Amino acid sequence: MPPKADINKAGWEQSLGDNPFIRMSKQEYGRSCGTCARPFTVFRWNPGSGARFKTTVICQTCAKIKNVCQTCLLDLEYGLPTQVRDTALGLQNEAPTSDINREYYAQNMEGKLDGNKSGLDSGRAASAGKEMLKQLARTDPYYKRNRPHVCSFFAKGECKRGSECPYRHEIPADNELAHQNMQDRYHGRNDPVARKIMAGHAEAQGLKPPDDVSVTSLFLSSLPVTSTEMSIRTQVLQSLPSIQATQLKSIVHVEKTRCAFVNFRERTVAETAAQAWANGLEIDGERVTVKWGRSRPKQPANTAGPSANSIASAAALVRSTNSVLSAKID
Repeated sequence: MPPKADINKAGWEQSLGDNPFIRMSKQEYGRSCGTCARPFTVFRWNPGSGARFKTTVICQTCAKIKNVCQTCLLDLEYGLPTQVRDTALGLQNEAPTSDINREYYAQNMEGKLDGNKSGLDSGRAASAGKEMLKQLARTDPYYKRNRPHVCSFFAKGECKRGSECPYRHEIPADNELAHQNMQDRYHGRNDPVARKIMAGHAEAQGLKPPDDVSVTSLFLSSLPVTSTEMSIRTQVLQSLPSIQATQLKSIVHVEKTRCAFVNFRERTVAETAAQAWANGLEIDGERVTVKWGRSRPKQPANTAGPSANSIASAAALVRSTNSVLSAKID
């Protein structure tokens, strides 16, 4: 019987490399954790020929809390950024971000996480979100992430090492993907890689944002018979934990046709909702279809002068005025 495939293989193997025999250096309390700022044991290794040395950047407790790799900070099960996973599953980030509380939170969670137990609870997540993650999951390791960094001296035209330089001689791309923050990547906020992945998936599912930026509503169809405006509002807010309730403008439920319009106050919030509901939204145990709303038709400008109705009204007013004047004269 063949060995059981490891579902986390794509998550950790891309950081370790394709060589099954690697040598690691271990340094106890070698650096402070990139999230909780506590000292932890650091591991350093070379993934393979032509790759740069990799090292752990967060402690084991923080990695267990979010179920991510200690090196690349990607989800161990799906190999995706935490913002993509949390958005699809509707998970709320409970870890504090302030310097005062994060160390205290990590100490409390360390006592609750025994062994290989993860602090991520996705058992109650909707099936639409899990289906979305399965479509986006990377099944094979992505060893391109282990390449050396770009040589900063080569970008300035000052590198004199030539072929002996251990860094890549390429012109770095100046875009938002080149500016990533460890804290944002770990907590799943403002991650440019996650935004690119979710935007591409939403467009592939037919939820490309319309060109009219004034459109801030999403159309839900095939709603269950038992759905009400309150149940729709509750499910919308539960599936979007990163959105405040005040950012939801209104919900228009048409019970006769079993459809509803979800209106948001800002276009960016509507785009976030469309990306999270790319595979549908579950309401009262049934999956409903999500589409972008349509822009309102513009009223044609009145450039042909006064209308016939206004002319007729003016003529009637003149006739009534003349009749009153003639009656007074008589």
